[in-house]
Amino acid sequence: MPYREAETQPLTMASVKASTASDNFQEFSSFFEKVVLDLTAEECGHPEIGVAISRLREVLEYNAPGGKYIRGITVLASVRELLPLTLQDEETIERALVVGWCVELLSLFFLVYDDIMDKSETRRGKTCWYKKISYQTELGQTLDLIFSQLGKVDLAQYTETRYKSIAKYKTTFFCFHLPIAAAMFMAGIDQEEDHRNAKTILLEMGEVYQVQNDYLDCYGDPSITGKIGTDIQEKKCTWLVLEALKRVTPEQRKILEENYGHDDVDKVQKVKQLYEDLGLPALYRQYEEESYQRLQILISQHANGLPKEIFLGLARKIYKRQK
Repeated sequence: MPYREAETQPLTMASVKASTASDNFQEFSSFFEKVVLDLTAEECGHPEIGVAISRLREVLEYNAPGGKYIRGITVLASVRELLPLTLQDEETIERALVVGWCVELLSLFFLVYDDIMDKSETRRGKTCWYKKISYQTELGQTLDLIFSQLGKVDLAQYTETRYKSIAKYKTTFFCFHLPIAAAMFMAGIDQEEDHRNAKTILLEMGEVYQVQNDYLDCYGDPSITGKIGTDIQEKKCTWLVLEALKRVTPEQRKILEENYGHDDVDKVQKVKQLYEDLGLPALYRQYEEESYQRLQILISQHANGLPKEIFLGLARKIYKRQK
């Protein structure tokens, strides 16, 4: 039932269930074992493919658990936001959990993703839309990795157009568009205008998220971010290097050409020092403030007929990462 049709139905005390962020996390993470069982239990003892299925289970149990599950939990939380409590029965919530794990596993194993999505019967059993997102994400990953495979650094290849394409295909479709659109379809919201409005907001959100990732790769605390940045060594097309190219003198550009893309501590430090000399940390803080204001405007203009809290909640998660 579409959100607009269902939102006026009365609530009963029996249907009321508290749904906090911690509740969603616990429910989502504990559902993982059921996903694994659905994928592997039936054929684990198969005489021909049993060994492969057992290996699949090992791969899933080793790689999937852990982390914040932001993408998958976004599906669950959004379904709960879009549907009135009277329609949030056990079957609906389980379907949201299944689809959420599809999103989480998308980056891990595309075949697993297809299998789970087929089982979920979301969107009337059709999986073509989700497969399109998979394809778009693969394209984005390819665009991002191309720079790492180049020989000598060619700074002329680092353009804003290329960067926006990477952010759109690598990050936005997978991290933001897929979870929200999936939840909208599950809530019966399939009008093109609603999805266009959501996509307008999410495209901006995805680019902000990518810029923030780039900044944290260089300036983030590994004990908080959970990773040691390697964008400079890998010659990545990042927001930082693009902003540097807009501001460098000929002499500074030469420093960038000679040191960017080398797995050498001294060369990496020279690039970071150049970023400091160009004032990029301060520029990023300005970007963050301006992007937050842009998102607020986009949400107010385009979240027509949809709960604004879905988009505001995602925005809060993005900017909270900096603290």
